[in-house]
Amino acid sequence: MVGNNVSHSKRRTKRKFDVNLFRKRFFLPDEDRWVTLTVSAAGLRTINKVGIKTALQRAQECGNIVNY
Repeated sequence: MVGNNVSHSKRRTKRKFDVNLFRKRFFLPDEDRWVTLTVSAAGLRTINKVGIKTALQRAQECGNIVNY
């Protein structure tokens, strides 16, 4: 996404808004293994709220991931 930096004098210059992504390792206790995922900050909050297993199942149903 692109936007503008606006200075005190209201002069505008172009800037980029980068995606807030993290590489994070999660442990799946059912399968006794680690999974490395690239998730956004909102994705981390979802995983903390519903759990890693449910979040992976939801992502697979939506087509965001093929397999994990």
